[in-house]
Amino acid sequence: MRLDKPIARVLPLLEPAHLDRDFDYAVPPEMDELAQPGVRVRVRFSGRLVDGYILERLTRSTHSGKIMPLQRVVSGERVLTPEIVRVVSAVAARYAGTRADVLRLAIPPRHARTEAAEPKPVVLPDIPEKFPEWDRYVHGGSFLSALRRGSGPRAAWQAMPGEDWARRLAELAATAVAGGRGAIIMVPDQRDLDRVAAECAVLVGDSVVGLSAGLGPAARYRRWLAVLRGTARVVVGTRSAVFAPVRDPGLIVVWDDGDDTYAEPRAPYSHAREVAMLRAHDTGAAFVVSGFARTAEAQAIVESGWAHDLIADRATLRAATAHIHAPGDSDIALERDPLARAIRIPGTAFAAARRALAAGEPVLVQVPRRGYVPALACAKCRTPARCRHCNGPLALPETGSWGRRDAKVDHGSRHVSAGGRSLDANDRTPSGRDGAAAVPLGSRGSADVAVSPSCRWCGKVEPAFRCGTCGSRVLRAVVIGAQRTAEELGRAFPGVPIRGSGGAAVLDSVPSGPQVVVATIGAEPPVPGGYGVALLLDGWALLGRADLRAAEDALRRWMSAAALVRAAGEVLVMAEPSLPVVQALVRWDPIGHARHELAARVEVRFPPAVRLAALDGTTATISELLNATVLPDGVEVLGPVPLPPGARTPFSGDAAPAEVERMILRVDRHEGSALSRALVAALTVRSSHRSDGPLRVQIDPVDIG
Repeated sequence: MRLDKPIARVLPLLEPAHLDRDFDYAVPPEMDELAQPGVRVRVRFSGRLVDGYILERLTRSTHSGKIMPLQRVVSGERVLTPEIVRVVSAVAARYAGTRADVLRLAIPPRHARTEAAEPKPVVLPDIPEKFPEWDRYVHGGSFLSALRRGSGPRAAWQAMPGEDWARRLAELAATAVAGGRGAIIMVPDQRDLDRVAAECAVLVGDSVVGLSAGLGPAARYRRWLAVLRGTARVVVGTRSAVFAPVRDPGLIVVWDDGDDTYAEPRAPYSHAREVAMLRAHDTGAAFVVSGFARTAEAQAIVESGWAHDLIADRATLRAATAHIHAPGDSDIALERDPLARAIRIPGTAFAAARRALAAGEPVLVQVPRRGYVPALACAKCRTPARCRHCNGPLALPETGSWGRRDAKVDHGSRHVSAGGRSLDANDRTPSGRDGAAAVPLGSRGSADVAVSPSCRWCGKVEPAFRCGTCGSRVLRAVVIGAQRTAEELGRAFPGVPIRGSGGAAVLDSVPSGPQVVVATIGAEPPVPGGYGVALLLDGWALLGRADLRAAEDALRRWMSAAALVRAAGEVLVMAEPSLPVVQALVRWDPIGHARHELAARVEVRFPPAVRLAALDGTTATISELLNATVLPDGVEVLGPVPLPPGARTPFSGDAAPAEVERMILRVDRHEGSALSRALVAALTVRSSHRSDGPLRVQIDPVDIG
């Protein structure tokens, strides 16, 4: 039997960079009907069977040698659409990766029984023509009209405090569906996913599905197939949902794009926001990056003109914002409470909480960490306490449940003993700024409980700590955790319910009424009507991180908590009032802070002002790669520098962590594509030489420092 197109062009899923190309295979006559573009196949490559996808059928091949036949068509389901092929290729080129790596992120594993099931028909309910809540934002109504027409508008939306943001995102998706197109909404975690999916179901019925890594293989593949087959028009998911095969996507939304969960930890280490922008550009879909705060990356696309602001005017914003201030923010406040800036929870914070509780309103307390005393450091020089065996961080043991822990506390003396020696977890250090513990390990407390610090990495107990920098034996708490904070507040407000949210026990919501909710960052539950007061503790712990994004991340976390407070409520942030990031919170000015952050990044030449490539590996592997690289003009080579001692790496084998170092390549943004192409070419050469030393290439990593 003679076939019209006897050649199948196949992309095998092969890891080596030099094999990231298409190969031609002959189509046996019995496979002609099933072997269509987009289906999964098994092919023989270098003597072994590998998985792959058919990209297209051809009448002839350009290969002059022998052409091997397809071994098997795994399924007739055309899971790789032409649009996803384009997106996958663009992502691989942007991040100097391979298409095989991107496809593993984009297409879930097959589940045969699920694939054989017949799809259920879905009937869309009537979708309202207008959503009046968007009129509170300047040009909000015009944006929805353009979205319904399919004009592909792009915006950076700043949600106002108290906004039902999940409902607003659902309205955007419903508007896109009403215009005959699909929508993708990305959120950081499962809790947000459930909330947004529930709101979407109200507007579009069963035409919405949720996609996340937490689903089982069958459930995930079933929902993914519903999207592929067109029965689901709206996808709500985490970072991998950006590759969902929505038919004719008309809207792509990223909520809270500063969350680090959007950064893919697997090769090619892409970021969901950047992938969403690539896909929106390719398909002409509308694009919305949104949140209470704004990242420098979002501000950059606004200043470039690619997207526009979607914000409320200042009068509307002021009416929706609670009174936000930092203790000791004026001379009068310092006269009333001279220690307002020095203690962890000043008197003004306790007074505000008491007023709210007396009025029957809930109080939110945000702490940076869960647990009791989550991290320890030397009290003399403040060097983080490290394990002598693996150099991992030391911490006191804790449990995941509230109200229980492995280390018992005598509340009368407020001491925890460490290995028979006392460790005060509440008394203040001489600086008094963080409420941290500081007591010699040789002293004794009244609680005689044998609890020693242990390593978070290897689990070994450290019974006799001595600082490797200064020799001191005094430990202090770096951050007082949520459990300890809850206990302290329980003693301060007797008879008031104390609820905890964090770790494995995150509350989706809490009922209204007088109560204190102690939540770790990102686990703050909403309450009907909003909180009366929010206390944002330990601001120094967020701002003091050695991270380029420390201030941006702190503002994002503070605003997410402050947005849960009612307009007539009060927010107190325990941080230095004069800091620009604190003033941005007080004024509720995320755009101004993002503009400031972007200007600072431009000055020091960090992303998004430039394109960076981080090369992590040994001296030999980095040198090997650079020797094979023809760098474009204008590339700055920074380093190499060793990774911090004890830093964990993704590598395995003979290379010890101390041998791994980092080299940074920096180039102007308009040369970013040229840098990626040069690195791909070098990785291809290295792969063809079968070099297997540890090496990782990341483009614009979020943890650059």
